[in-house]
Amino acid sequence: METPIVSTNEASPCQACGACCSYSANWPRFTVEDDAALDLIPEKFVNENLSGMRCDGDRCSALSGRIGVMTACAVYTVRPEVCRTCMPGDVECEMARSRHGLPALRRNR
Repeated sequence: METPIVSTNEASPCQACGACCSYSANWPRFTVEDDAALDLIPEKFVNENLSGMRCDGDRCSALSGRIGVMTACAVYTVRPEVCRTCMPGDVECEMARSRHGLPALRRNR
């Protein structure tokens, strides 16, 4: 059976997904953020090593909701750069969606 393709015409496919935020405890890491940007992220969401977001298993602790149904990020406006660069339908998105058994997104051109 072929996997259906979902269009990104939805208002925000990310709010009905969240797979990238629940893919790997090593993924929501800090990379290019300066100290001022990192200071904006509440301490309860930062891991012990101060190297990335705290995770519960593979799920970012700032993510609420149910993967593939409805999700939200508690730190969306101050989220790390790695979270900002993940785009609907890109390679990282598709790997995460596949891991959660979600259909591929079709990027509109």
